[in-house]
Amino acid sequence: MNETKEHIKKVFKYNMSFYYQSTIIYFVVFLLYVVIRGEFVEDSFTLITKDPIIYFFAIIVGVSLVSLLYNLYLNKHLEISEEKISFVNRFAAKTFLISLIAEIKISNPEKRKRNRAFRLIRIKLKHRRRPVFIRPYDYENEEELISRFQEMKNRLEVN
Repeated sequence: MNETKEHIKKVFKYNMSFYYQSTIIYFVVFLLYVVIRGEFVEDSFTLITKDPIIYFFAIIVGVSLVSLLYNLYLNKHLEISEEKISFVNRFAAKTFLISLIAEIKISNPEKRKRNRAFRLIRIKLKHRRRPVFIRPYDYENEEELISRFQEMKNRLEVN
C-alpha cells in the first residue's frame, strides 16, 4: 500500500486491555481466596462451599468474563477517512461527515500534568447541539489517532 491508500481509511480498534486485565486479576484473587479458605484435611483439599465470599468472588469473575466476551463480540472500532468519521460495532455504525464539523478541540494533558487517560477530543458539529467526545486512550494506537485528528483540525482551521 502506498502512502495515499493508507491515508484514505484508517481503523482504530477499541482497546480491550482493561477487560483482559480485570478478568485475570479477579480470577487470580478468586483462586487465591479459594486456596487460602479451603481446608487441608488428611492430605486432601476440601472446599468450603458455605462461604458467601466465594459466591461473591464467583459472581464478580462471571460478570467480568461476560463483559469481556460481550465487548469482544461487539467488535467496536473507529474508522477515519478523508470525508467521514465512523463509530462502528457489529450491529450499527454512526457516521459524521467531516464537512459538517464546525471545530475540533484536543485537550492537552501536558498543560495540566494529567494522566493521558483523561485526554479528550471534542468534535463540535454544525447540525448537532451536543459535541461528540472521543477518548483516544480507549483505542489502540492512540498517538496516531491524535495525530489524525490534529491533521483534521489543521485542515478545518485553514478552510
